[in-house]
Amino acid sequence: MTEPPRRTSGFRSWFSANGRLEFALTLVSVTLLTGACAALILVPRNVGGLQLATDEAEVLGSTEAIDDPRLTPVRRELQPFGPILVRAVAAGDSADALLVAHPGHRADLDVLEQELGSAIAQVSAVWGTEWNRAPMLVVAGSPAEFTALTRVAGAAATADVAAVSLTGSYVPGSTPTDQRIVFNPDARRRVGDEGLATLLRHELTHVATRAVTTDGSPLWMLEGFAEYVAQRAQDTTFSQIAPTLTTRLRAGALPTDLVADAEFTGTDAPYAYETAWSACAFVADQYGEHTLTTLYKRLATGPQSAAAQDAAFTEVLGVSRAELLDGWRSWLRGHAA
Repeated sequence: MTEPPRRTSGFRSWFSANGRLEFALTLVSVTLLTGACAALILVPRNVGGLQLATDEAEVLGSTEAIDDPRLTPVRRELQPFGPILVRAVAAGDSADALLVAHPGHRADLDVLEQELGSAIAQVSAVWGTEWNRAPMLVVAGSPAEFTALTRVAGAAATADVAAVSLTGSYVPGSTPTDQRIVFNPDARRRVGDEGLATLLRHELTHVATRAVTTDGSPLWMLEGFAEYVAQRAQDTTFSQIAPTLTTRLRAGALPTDLVADAEFTGTDAPYAYETAWSACAFVADQYGEHTLTTLYKRLATGPQSAAAQDAAFTEVLGVSRAELLDGWRSWLRGHAA
């Protein structure tokens, strides 16, 4: 029995009428965190003298402060907004992952802590374990704080953005270690616990792939791959993952080409993200996950002309662009039925 079409309320909504996650816009940004801290601080007007609150550590019930140098810039940025909670979570790497939020978002930390181990395992199952598996997860306490924490080169994430991954400076070819994911304060309320777990897997994929990803690479590959990893092995259907795409497919509108970068902004962005996911899911299904990962590494080296992408398809997949698109569209027809 086919599923009825699921409606989406558009780019500025993260969830459908029944509360399931439909779309989570993410940004992959590179910024020198230690050098940008001052620019990232936004002090609320009602705060008096900057008397920094003491963070409350939550390590096996201990109330002792966590002494980790990675916390220094985060404390400086968050504490003007109020006391913070810090949890150190063993994440399978040499260092612990750090989870940071204000007391009002303790429930968000509970979900992230519970899902972190599984999310890291899911990403590693596709990408391998050679990546920073001890990132910092930060839940902003207010829209103003979220904007401050994600401001990059004069621009900042708005309330429409669910989460942002940030990476500090690193030597090309090495594994970045100064990485954090900043969550919108309303993310869990809007998408629920399951949606927050999906968002975590998506952003961790960006963290894992950062070392081999050059800015300007095709977004259909970067975002489609991250969403593929986030959604694989989950108990979700095609139409639940891609409701906007499903509606158009059932109306007879098939993609004519891979999604262009410009389509990832504006009111049609949900369709772009879902279509990018479907392209990567098709490659994984037809050619294997290892081949999908190889294609990612081939295309994530910077801006790619159409000819360069065509060469990558021939080299990695053994098919032309036309053959790839024909196979993808046939696959889409079968999944949208």
